[in-house]
Formats: sequence, structure tokens, C-alpha cells
Amino acid sequence: MTESFRRSGAYEDPRGDGQDPFPYRQQQASPVNPGNAGNAGNAGNAVNPEWPAPPAHPPAYPPAYPPAQPSKKRAKGPVALLAAVAIAAAAVGGGTAFAFQELTGKDTVASSSTSTNVVPTGRRGSIAAIAKAVSPSVAEITATLAGGTSTGSGVIISSGGEILTNNHVIAGASSVKARTSDGKTYTAQVVGTDSSKDLALIKLDGASGLKPAALGNSDGVAVGDQVVAIGSPEGLTGTVTSGIVSALDRDVTVSTDENQGQGQGDGQWPFEFGGRHFNGDTGSSTTTYKAIQTDASLNPGNSGGALIDANGNIIGINSAMYSAAAASDSSSAGSVGLGFAIPINTVKADLAKLRSGSQS
Repeated sequence: MTESFRRSGAYEDPRGDGQDPFPYRQQQASPVNPGNAGNAGNAGNAVNPEWPAPPAHPPAYPPAYPPAQPSKKRAKGPVALLAAVAIAAAAVGGGTAFAFQELTGKDTVASSSTSTNVVPTGRRGSIAAIAKAVSPSVAEITATLAGGTSTGSGVIISSGGEILTNNHVIAGASSVKARTSDGKTYTAQVVGTDSSKDLALIKLDGASGLKPAALGNSDGVAVGDQVVAIGSPEGLTGTVTSGIVSALDRDVTVSTDENQGQGQGDGQWPFEFGGRHFNGDTGSSTTTYKAIQTDASLNPGNSGGALIDANGNIIGINSAMYSAAAASDSSSAGSVGLGFAIPINTVKADLAKLRSGSQS
């Protein structure tokens, strides 16, 4: 807040004799309120014609108030509108990119270097509020393979239908489809892949008006933070689970062979962690990345889905989970609380490459 202060004696007579420094003041007319009959008698005193006119050169004393400054014209048009929206969006944090996207029609990712409040401030950490806010930004991905199909998940990052997912979800696919939370199914094209980070970007055909997720800041994540996972395990679109961040910077190794582990389409993607193999052999072509570990329940089909913080920001792309038994063994299959996600800052650093159409 800017406060105004008046120094003692600032408006006193500079001659020091206590007389009025402006002996010839012209009384200004006060508008008469026609609805106030009690003041009508004072209307004739608004200006006294018998008072002498002010001198041609008034005394050279400091004016009681600084002279009015000429007003500057406000810039008008789209530039001023965009600037105003950008400033307003920046005030709440991280919304500038999305606001600019909506005004220009460009596919700009809603991204922030800090945590934004996707859910109402008063409902921070509410799993129900997070699920309601973010579920429309998560889609189910189905890839048709030579040996069957694979099912995974993806995070919508633009209103025009750009979706982030894992490379192993769509690798080797002859066709890809996506189903959004409203039940609509779209054909998708693979835009770019990066097997070294197990990431892929796809684009839905003919999509518009989708709700993009807010990509947060994984560098601010701490062990013990509450997280929510949303995905399509076993084809159950929009499944929500919750837990905490159980560890950071875990070295997770996955296969870069597009045919590895996908023959049966069971979603049991092989990976290595701590020198051990999980869900089968990763093969000879592998890549290792630093992952966020979580005990939120992840199951086959969660790959490529969202790991979300208490404010509703995406902090990771779920990529690997350990199941104690094969998916066909319903008595013991499922999550055992050992899941991994690619940090969202790693994803954001790779996004330009994916959008350029790079296939690696």
C-alpha cells in the first residue's frame, strides 16, 4: 500500500504573520442538489458578485496542491488486452501461458516454474477436488500392435489435443486412439518420440476445446508430499488413486526396444531398479532416468498418466510399476506400492524436441 504523508507546517503562511497567503480567493460554485430543498437557500451564495476580481498576477506562493498532470492515453486494442490479461494471470501465478493461448488460439502449454492453484485454495490436498479439476486433462491411450493392443494413459497439454504419454505405450503401434474423460474417442498421430526418456507426444485429429493440464515444478517436490495418480488401469478410464512421494531421484532403467514386453499387450512393461529386473527382461537396449517414487497405486494402464501434487499440478508422468505377479493371476496381481514417474521438469525440457517431430 502507498500511503500519503503531509509534513507539519507544509501549508502554513510562508510570511509567518498568520495571514491568509491567498487574500483573493474565488469561491467556486457548488452544485445545488435539486432533491434537497433545505439547501436551496444557499444557492445564491455560491458566487458573490460583489467580491473584487483576483489580481492579474497572483502572489508567488507555493500552490496548495501540485498542478494536475496531463493524463496519458491508455493503449487500446489486442496488445493492451493481452498485456492486461497477462498481468492479471501472473498475479495468481502460472496462468499467463494458458491465458495467452485462449486469446491467440495457439497451442501453448499451461506451464509454471512454481506451483499454481488448480484447485481452490481452501480445498488444497482434497483428493475429490484434485480429481474433479484434473480428470478432464487425462485420456486413455490404446495402441494397436502386431501382437495385440496395449493400453496406457496420457496427459492433455493443449486445447488442440496434444497429449504426453510414455514412449513404450505407443512404440511399434500401427494406429493409436485416445478416449477423453467425456467419452469421446479420437484417432491420434504420433508427433515425436524420445525413447531415451520414455516419452512421446501424440496429437488428436480434429480435437478442440480440450482442457490442458497445468505442468508444475518437480524440483519443488519433497519426500512425504501428498500425490494423486489418474490413469486408465486395465482400461478403467479416469481411475484415481492417492499416496505420497516415497523417494526421489531413483535410477529406473527401461527398454528402448519398441517390441520389448508388448507382445501380449498386458501392460507389464519390464524395467530395472536397484540391479533387479521387474516384469520381465528389459533386453539389451535400455535407458536410465531419474524418477519420482510413489506408493500411490499404479497398475497396468497407468503408464503415461498423471502424477499430481496437492495443488492440482502435474509433477510427473507415471511410467513404471512393480506387480508381484502376472496380470493373469488375479489373486495376487496388482500394485504393491512401488511406482515410478518421470519428473515433469524432465518432460518440459524435452517438449520442444518432441514437438519438432524428432523420432528417437
